[in-house]
This record gives sequence, C-alpha cells and structure tokens, in this order.
Amino acid sequence: MTWTAWNNGAHHRTGAGYGFKVESTDRDLYFLPQWETVLIELPRGSEVVSIEVNIDKGSFWGPSCRELISQAIGRWLIMQGYAPWVKGSPPKFNVQLAGEGRFVVLGVASPRSE
Repeated sequence: MTWTAWNNGAHHRTGAGYGFKVESTDRDLYFLPQWETVLIELPRGSEVVSIEVNIDKGSFWGPSCRELISQAIGRWLIMQGYAPWVKGSPPKFNVQLAGEGRFVVLGVASPRSE
C-alpha cells in the first residue's frame, strides 16, 4: 500500500502536526476499528524506529481525514529529509502490513518535489 506524508500546515521543526495519510480502501482492508493503536516501523539507516500511533478516534475512521498523526513520525520525516515539502507535493511511501496492527514503511514510493 502507499501512504502519503501529511502535515496540518504548520511544519513545526519539533515534528508536531505531521503524519501519514492512508487511503480509505487501505484503511478498510488493513485496519480494524477495534484496534486502539497500531505500530509503525520506520527505517533509519541500519536501524528501525517503532512508533505507536492512536487510531481510536473518529477522524481516522471518518470519510475525509484518515491520518496517522505522531510527532515522532514528523521528527522521522524531518531527519530523513522528507519534510518540509513543496506545497501540494508530499512524498509517498511504500508500506507493508507485517502482522496484526503492525506496519513497516519500506521506502519512498515517490520522492518529494523540489
């Protein structure tokens, strides 16, 4: 599946206001409403950073939002050079389901536009 980097418009250096936007079809196929959180594994060099993200909220299950929001995701995006991005051109990432409630970000599906 492909997730798109997301920001609330503020682009804080702390990572606040960042996350990933999930397509509604992927959300409905790979996420369960009874889960409170999911674990996202992000590559960082030869290491993997694991982040727990809350999905027990109406906005994630609603028709328009569907964001996995975490300051830790924002810090990862910034540290890896993916954020900030040119307005309207967020990077996209290949993601794989790796178990119940566990997702692995494999790499960039499309680099950010300069």
